Amino acid sequence: MSGNITLPLWFVLPAAILAAFAVVNHFLLPAARWMARRSVNKAIADVNNRFDLKLPLFQLTKRQVLIDRLVYDPEVLETVARVADERGVTRDGVMAEVVGFAREMVPSFNPYVYFGLGYKLARRFLRSLYHVRVGWVHDAVQEEVPANTSTVFFINHRSNMDYLLVTYVASRRAALSYGAGEWARIWPFRTMLRLAGAYILRRNLDHPVYRVVLRRYVQMATAAGVPHAIFSEGALSRNGMVNAPKLGMLSYLSRGFDPAGDRDIVFIPVGTNFDRVVEQQTLIANVDTDFRGRGAGFVLGSTVVFFARQVWSKLTRRRNGFGMAAANFGQPLSLRDWLTSNNLSFAALEKEPLFAAIEDLGAELQRRIIRAIPVLAVPLLAMILLSTDQPVDEGTLRQTALKELERLRGLGAHPGIGEGDEETAIKDGLDLLSGWGLVSIDGQGNVVPLEGERDLLQFHANSIIQLAASLEAK
Repeated sequence: MSGNITLPLWFVLPAAILAAFAVVNHFLLPAARWMARRSVNKAIADVNNRFDLKLPLFQLTKRQVLIDRLVYDPEVLETVARVADERGVTRDGVMAEVVGFAREMVPSFNPYVYFGLGYKLARRFLRSLYHVRVGWVHDAVQEEVPANTSTVFFINHRSNMDYLLVTYVASRRAALSYGAGEWARIWPFRTMLRLAGAYILRRNLDHPVYRVVLRRYVQMATAAGVPHAIFSEGALSRNGMVNAPKLGMLSYLSRGFDPAGDRDIVFIPVGTNFDRVVEQQTLIANVDTDFRGRGAGFVLGSTVVFFARQVWSKLTRRRNGFGMAAANFGQPLSLRDWLTSNNLSFAALEKEPLFAAIEDLGAELQRRIIRAIPVLAVPLLAMILLSTDQPVDEGTLRQTALKELERLRGLGAHPGIGEGDEETAIKDGLDLLSGWGLVSIDGQGNVVPLEGERDLLQFHANSIIQLAASLEAK
């Protein structure tokens, strides 16, 4: 017996949607989760086998668990109660703000993204632009740090390429957690950075609840042994120098530190330098103004234009012309030892003496960063050219640069130029300056800085001027 059964459309459509939902929920999503877990577990095993590090459990904890821990932290709840009373509102309203801040801030670290995709992309992209040099005592510095230690990489901020450079050179020892600024709140940057372990910051938000949420997250992650990477100045250097550090993040890291506890905090100063800074024209043009508030369109547009130019350069096989990029790891500073040598205890200090002590700590870290700045050919040549008001013979300029390089090395500088490669590096640096149109070489072989480019030459020269002054003052 057979026949046709006719069902109304209003019944068939919902049934088809429910059936599709069941297939997705019971078959496709579990399969996708299994594949994701398999990739993550494989990445963790690969990290343990190939790299000399063990990931802290905090970084492997589910994001929602970390958000809940942060939202219901006792200090956060105490602040919520106080702010609610001050505003005359219910605690639920303030708690909603806390949840929003926590969801925006907390990362969702994925080892596969960081060590699989991130490391490879950072390496290839950097090498497509620069000759990358890993400078002074990279492995030796970090091997001196005890295992049960929270490490904080304290970095000067020359370029947004610092993120990739330091991640690349430190990745065999640590999965760094960065505090990323306002631009990182823009899609798709925020998703990528969260997967890479970055926590998103609102740098200029003067909000009592937000400050407590941020401080507690940083303290929780540090206490759990998550390696932090902090840009000391908080923003890109506009003058090419290592400027006085911002004390907010340093304060958050230090104020809750117990020198009698099991875990020390060790700061590793990192000095970076570039023959060419990607953002240099914008930095020079905006020395006294803040260009970070131009919005998502400016950030996305600038990024797209930059990548398009690099792709076109590769397609047309033009020389990239970015020169060298280098990072040096300076002398570590144990917070426990620093407090002991200065006879200090943060917990015993009132507000003003506490911030004075943190300011002294920041100044010491700044000095160590400056002394770790790599000496590169373009900044060195820029310094020599600006020190004289008359044209310099090309051969004389090269010899002067080589002598100054040796003098700085004798003072304790750590050049990004390898020993034995000095002459080639200086020649290449001069070719870059000429190719960028910063200097001209006349018919007699004299090198002349172009008047309209002196500010940019000064920007590059300042990194070596500051380094030399610090080493001479030892």
